[in-house]
Amino acid sequence: MSEIELLAAALRRDAADLDMYAQVLTGSLADALPPGSVELARKRSVSDRLSGRPGTVERLEVILDDRRLILVLAHGRPQGEVATVVRGVVLSRKQVALDEWVHELATAVAARAQSDARARAALEKLVLGL
Repeated sequence: MSEIELLAAALRRDAADLDMYAQVLTGSLADALPPGSVELARKRSVSDRLSGRPGTVERLEVILDDRRLILVLAHGRPQGEVATVVRGVVLSRKQVALDEWVHELATAVAARAQSDARARAALEKLVLGL
């Protein structure tokens, strides 16, 4: 099994819950990626605000070089989008199924890890489930 397939499997393991995805990506991967590479948009109800809870994740965006990988929770189902952005201009945008989104994310992160030791260590931690 290739490194990309292992990473995709580790990411897919938590795909049922967007909040879990947010924790995985803001934890292991966000630590390995440059600051600002992982962005979350949350919806906070009045009860969330009163109790100090962060709310539920509505949108997750991972920015790696010229790729933007966006995951949106719409009607209880995650919907993926992959965009190519150059100098702030969106050159292409494609709606993708969750499996394809996970594969795109795994490919982009694995490519990043080839040249970045910190990213590689975070990937190993994620794949091994440590």
